[in-house]
Amino acid sequence: MKTDRLTRINELLRREIGLILYRLLDRSQFDLAALTVTHVIINSDLRSARVLVSIRGHEHERRAMLARIQHLHGEIQAEIAKVVILKYTPKLQFTLDSSIEIGDKVLDILSKLPTAAESTDPDSPDAGATEETETP
Repeated sequence: MKTDRLTRINELLRREIGLILYRLLDRSQFDLAALTVTHVIINSDLRSARVLVSIRGHEHERRAMLARIQHLHGEIQAEIAKVVILKYTPKLQFTLDSSIEIGDKVLDILSKLPTAAESTDPDSPDAGATEETETP
């Protein structure tokens, strides 16, 4: 199977699963703004797919939120079967994706690094030198 088709199916599933989660999950129990379906990785036989879900913030509640999503996987698969027309509806497996948090940590570290202008040594001979023009 061509990878272009798999990529299109992955993106279609990612988008549709995100919409379905938004409809199925209770807003009083979930902060839906913190939930993102980051990737869907479907097997080449289209029978199973791994859904990577990122939950920003809520460090103490992530496992409970993921367990609630996993509990709804049957309903999510039924909704996917209605919307996405494939020979087989893939069996969905939800896993927590922490790549966004890792990326945030890296960006935070990079923002704390001194820039090139800040890192020049004031004792170096070039630090205080400015170009002077000769006047006749």
